[in-house]
Amino acid sequence: MTTHSEQRNNPLHGLTLEAIVTALFDHYGWDGLAERIPVNCFMNDPSIKSSLKFLRKTPWAREKVERLYLSLLENGT
Repeated sequence: MTTHSEQRNNPLHGLTLEAIVTALFDHYGWDGLAERIPVNCFMNDPSIKSSLKFLRKTPWAREKVERLYLSLLENGT
């Protein structure tokens, strides 16, 4: 169980998965996302809606997306 103070220090706290995917798409585009995380939802006929559907059902892929987002926040790349 996480405490309130731990969540306050979590850069993902309060962000929706849609906001994360949208920010990554805005920065990298679908091709850039597919290069960094090669999953079908980014490679074949990608959309925010289809990506969200896949990522909500696939914890390992969601973790990769969250890590990429954190890397973007830290490094700007």
